[in-house]
Amino acid sequence: MVDADRPPQISFEPGIAPSPERSAADDPALNPAIERPILEIERLSLWYGAKQALKGNSLRIPERRITAFIGPSGCGKSTLLRCVNRLNDLIDGVRIEGEIRFEGRNIYDPEVEINALRKRIGMVFQKSNPFPKSIYENVAYGPRIQGITRKATLDELVEKSLRGAALWDEVKDRLDESALGMSGGQQQRLCIARAIAVEPEIILLDEPCSALDPIATAKIEELMEDLKRDFTLVIVTHNMQQASRVSDYTAFLYMGELIEYGETGQLFLKPMKQQTEDYITGRFG
Repeated sequence: MVDADRPPQISFEPGIAPSPERSAADDPALNPAIERPILEIERLSLWYGAKQALKGNSLRIPERRITAFIGPSGCGKSTLLRCVNRLNDLIDGVRIEGEIRFEGRNIYDPEVEINALRKRIGMVFQKSNPFPKSIYENVAYGPRIQGITRKATLDELVEKSLRGAALWDEVKDRLDESALGMSGGQQQRLCIARAIAVEPEIILLDEPCSALDPIATAKIEELMEDLKRDFTLVIVTHNMQQASRVSDYTAFLYMGELIEYGETGQLFLKPMKQQTEDYITGRFG
């Protein structure tokens, strides 16, 4: 578990002027018509020491939709995702320029309380990471941290979250058993239940199906479709078929740059950039 109280090793320099080629407003391939963005990423650059991992990217994330980040390994997908709830703060030597506005407020504002931010923007990692506790206690963990101790309230939250993760019917008779005895697909859905138990607005998913078999993957994909009724989802995936199946919007990144961003059907069937078409058709990457 990350220590949100650790002083972040980060330098934040707002107000960097964007280069013309990175301006989403000037490039139709980066500027789909999104009327209600819940996240606005503006001229975001990131360095790990001397290495630049993100290069002045701007995009708007729509509310209660699924947005996929695609691109070859090392292109900056996961780095960009981790910026959205400031997990990169915990890495020594990170430097960030630009802004990420969540409901209009820059999340890198010094007055933003990081624990409160991460309650509203949850994260599900590539490798399922259930706690070595019971199924019940895994889901109840977040609400307990927030001060909820009344058993009836916790029972209700646990059931609601497990139902929301399409897991309740499979585990309702063994809530006191260790979560470590669950299958890989069940563990990943448990991690999603744990994320939604604190009632976030956004759920970030970093390759949530990469270690799962096709049947478990199909269940996670069905679950994501259900979850977007109540949550905004942003997913990193290496699987372009998965992105085309589940997402409403897709962002293609290459070597730290956002190359193209738009509605998924448009991007996959009629991309605006040759580089996007080359990646989708397997000419590189």
